[in-house]
Amino acid sequence: MTNATREPEVTAAVAREMGVTEDEFRRICEFIGRTPNYTELGMFAVMWSEHCSYKSSRIHLKTFPTTGARVLKGPGENAGIVSIGDGLAVVFKMESHNHPSFIEPYQGAATGVGGIMRDIFTMGARPIANLNSLSFGAPDHPKTRYLLGGVVAGIGGYGNCMGVPTVGGELRFNPAYNGNILVNAMTVGLVPEEKIFLGQASGVGNPVMYVGSRTGRDGIHGATMASGEFDQQTEEKRPTVQVGDPFTEKLLLEACLEAMKGDHIVGIQDMGAAGLTCSTVEMADRGETGILLDLDRVPLREEGMVPYEMMLSESQERMLLVAQKGHEEALRQIFEKWDLQCAVVGEVTAGDRVVVTHQGQVVVDLPVNPLTSGAPLYDRPRAEPANLRELHDLDLASLDAGGSPADTLVKLLGSPNLCSRRWVWTQYDHHVQTNTVRGPGGDAAVVRIKGTRKALAVTSDVNPRLVALDPEEGAAQAVAEAARNVACVGAAPLAITDCLNFGNPEKPEIMWQFERAVAGIGRACRALGVPVISGNVSLYDETEAKGILPTPTVGLVGLIDDVAHVGRAGFQDEGDHVLLLGEATGSLAGSEWLHVLHGKLGGRIPKVDLEREKALGELLRQGFRDGTLKSAHDVSEGGLAVALAECCLLGSGSGASIKLDPIDRVDSLLFGEAPGRVIVTAAAGAKKLEKAAAKLGIPFRKLGKVGGDSLDWKGLFRLSVATLRDVHEGGLRAITGA
Repeated sequence: MTNATREPEVTAAVAREMGVTEDEFRRICEFIGRTPNYTELGMFAVMWSEHCSYKSSRIHLKTFPTTGARVLKGPGENAGIVSIGDGLAVVFKMESHNHPSFIEPYQGAATGVGGIMRDIFTMGARPIANLNSLSFGAPDHPKTRYLLGGVVAGIGGYGNCMGVPTVGGELRFNPAYNGNILVNAMTVGLVPEEKIFLGQASGVGNPVMYVGSRTGRDGIHGATMASGEFDQQTEEKRPTVQVGDPFTEKLLLEACLEAMKGDHIVGIQDMGAAGLTCSTVEMADRGETGILLDLDRVPLREEGMVPYEMMLSESQERMLLVAQKGHEEALRQIFEKWDLQCAVVGEVTAGDRVVVTHQGQVVVDLPVNPLTSGAPLYDRPRAEPANLRELHDLDLASLDAGGSPADTLVKLLGSPNLCSRRWVWTQYDHHVQTNTVRGPGGDAAVVRIKGTRKALAVTSDVNPRLVALDPEEGAAQAVAEAARNVACVGAAPLAITDCLNFGNPEKPEIMWQFERAVAGIGRACRALGVPVISGNVSLYDETEAKGILPTPTVGLVGLIDDVAHVGRAGFQDEGDHVLLLGEATGSLAGSEWLHVLHGKLGGRIPKVDLEREKALGELLRQGFRDGTLKSAHDVSEGGLAVALAECCLLGSGSGASIKLDPIDRVDSLLFGEAPGRVIVTAAAGAKKLEKAAAKLGIPFRKLGKVGGDSLDWKGLFRLSVATLRDVHEGGLRAITGA
């Protein structure tokens, strides 16, 4: 093999600069029987990066439940797929774009949205909904306004241009994210079951085709950058952030779906992280074949690009596909009609090698397996964080109330983590495609499936403070809350995707958090009968040794059999009974009350009863099916008083009269947090609901009735709905300046 491009000489030091350890470099040389050249080393560096190989997490992820009666494709493909009947399937996945969004917020967030949508339509599915889960630093941090504005604009700019509604998500602020924001993007799509496409290269002699945009120098080694900590030189990594073009992606979406209508395509894969390298190697691996690639045929947008740059570029809006031999011209006509590049760049070969040529010479000749399943697998040391017991021992009883109940409710309702997100979601088109039944602002969004009576409910959830205090329990509660949220709109959970955001896995305390969180997600999924069908791991979310709060985000999709039975979140009509399903008093451990009023994190969080959660979900669904329930709203961050205020604001605008006396301290009743609690309303049939709840072992309490223009909790506080609305809507102004 000739080095015709005058590449740098490869040494262990050069490998280290690419993120390859000395031991890994030695293993690479042993695998291929020689020292790799510079391009080959670059390919190993990205394929063995944490971002692509999951080398620190795979051993734990294998414990997830991933199968079920409806599961058509679980983890390992571009996205997971579950059947929803009538010959249709739902395809969904969540991905992180954390590091790029911190370096360049607009393009980082935009290309994160673009990348996750490509993962969906490469399976043959049309994207029908986007969600996002966003974590930023302290509201008064000097970069927070800039980062928040750029990320939200990037998400809206890309999704709106694509014509895919952004229907939900979550937003939080905490100083732990000052140096590492989190941008987790999720897309949901629909596909006929007989038209599912996989990312595999099969059929020796079949042509390998490149379609989409031209290749440039943007995003080179983006996957490697996403697999390391930030430091004072973070700004220098800006060139590793990709640049997106949503208008081109819209063309690519339509061209791919048109091409998929025929029998032209054998396999197709997005050129995302690691670009041509990842798509080529992974398709060959899944198809148990080899691939011959000719870089002279790759459409370029910059002069003088060398093989290293072409193989590692993460230029956006590109796909690699394997076509049926003889169908090249038909595909070329389709993609050229949509004004996209289309070129035959190689062919599927027998054996298990990826061979790349440039200017008539072989520049890469590598076996496939070492690049994929041969990647390192680390069982890293784990140890409970040294300060965890101190956090658990925080004396909550000694903390003062911090003001009157009315003052505290106003502070919480207008606080950054609990106030209205209207400023965010009004920048997103959430009604395009005309399928949105419930948009942003409620417990879960709902999207109808045209041509059927069915609808999908979608949500993303996690409370990082709970995970920090008890990773297993906090992660289990993220799954439980997601299932509860879709139940609040009348849906049965189908499956989850996840985005596991953690610090440096080389630190035993971080790996302990990760392992425990994975165990918690698995335990909750098994108890609720909800498999994990896709996901993403983002590690090294640290800057100068300061890590984020452990943030295992859970995205869940649920199914509603009849869109006529979709639930609402807010109070509806005067005189409706206001009822509480679940325990009355919550815990102040890890609560927003503790965070906002005292600036602390601590205490022992209450445990989730997963069997009761499962029963609660069925009770809510049955209540909407038979018309007993008029609304349902999850009681989560902020506790019961905040949830009641939200019910006033999410519904018809009516207030409510509430009567419930404290058992212990007033703050625990009003602002304590605990899983398994939902506020519901019913015009009649409350006794029927009470009997059903008793049969299922679910606590049931009458709180009062809907009516008036105030939220009046007898003996504790009275606040007008107008005041609550002003406080809630104004909470982001100090951060955004809007």
